[in-house]
Amino acid sequence: MDESNLSVVLHAKGDMRLEHRPIPEPGPNEVLLQMHSVGICGSDVHYWQNGRIGDFVLKKPMVLGHEASGRVVKVGSAVTHLKPGDRVAVEPGVPREMDEFFKSGRYNLSPTIFFCATPPDDGNLCRYYKHSANFCYKLPDNVTFEEGALIEPLSVGIHACRRAGVTLGSTVLICGAGPIGLVCLLVAKAMGASLAVITDLSAERLALAKELGADFAVEVKREDTAEQLARKVEGLLGAQPHITIECTGVQSSVQTAIYATRSGGVAVMVGLGAEMTTIPLVNAAVREVDIRGVFRYCNTWPMAIAMLASKKVNVRPLVTHRFPLEQAVQAFETTRQGLGVKVMLKCDENDQNP
Repeated sequence: MDESNLSVVLHAKGDMRLEHRPIPEPGPNEVLLQMHSVGICGSDVHYWQNGRIGDFVLKKPMVLGHEASGRVVKVGSAVTHLKPGDRVAVEPGVPREMDEFFKSGRYNLSPTIFFCATPPDDGNLCRYYKHSANFCYKLPDNVTFEEGALIEPLSVGIHACRRAGVTLGSTVLICGAGPIGLVCLLVAKAMGASLAVITDLSAERLALAKELGADFAVEVKREDTAEQLARKVEGLLGAQPHITIECTGVQSSVQTAIYATRSGGVAVMVGLGAEMTTIPLVNAAVREVDIRGVFRYCNTWPMAIAMLASKKVNVRPLVTHRFPLEQAVQAFETTRQGLGVKVMLKCDENDQNP
């Protein structure tokens, strides 16, 4: 085993470094992974640029990365379902205690949950990483490491569509065609949505959305009002959508989401923007539009793996850039500039394949 554990460590706002750290030893219920593919998420870049997200503040050096897959190299004494050589996808959120949220199956809401690359918890953008074996999922032979890493963003789409109640025949509006908007589109269509409209400022991203199955793509102009956009969506669909999934967090887009959703429908808030956002609450209230929040995901990895293995969902076109781990700063800069869709870091120096 290569004795060096090269890791991407954030020391402070704007201060990201490549460092050699010790290779960790797995506990009884853990596995040691040789990391293979790790995607860069907007939150990773946000921590790098701002040193915090909301109440999560960087106070000590932290390894970045939480969209990950790798190969098992060592298993803890109590682990029975995995063995060295197994290829796995990593679910980054691991509950620390058996609280009421864990018991009810909504462990993502547990206030004490461990989550990769959320202060103070280290992520997995490194050569070697240890993780709870119960939150490592074996990948079928026909699912690549990169697809395994993309299960994390795909899970946001699954959780959002479940919260929204997407089902056979649903009509869906998705606000924002970034990585999360695109996975919401893929999942909504796989769950039976009959028509999907997607909006964005970028013509390039909308073109990809059309390739991935969007029925209508609406290029947003900065001068458009929320009501105008809502009417445009209604015109395209012939009626207001049953469901809107808001993936930008931008105030005007959140307003559009509420105006656009049909009475009795559901607007799901996935994007995170300003802490205080002005919305047409009375409009939502008198039309019985349910506004639902989304925080990460729970119980999604098995479904995501089944979707990928059955080829019901194709996430491969989302990966537009690849960098070796040594070029992490360049990879982060690519993401920060909004180039492409998903940037993937390759952590295994002997295997740079997808």
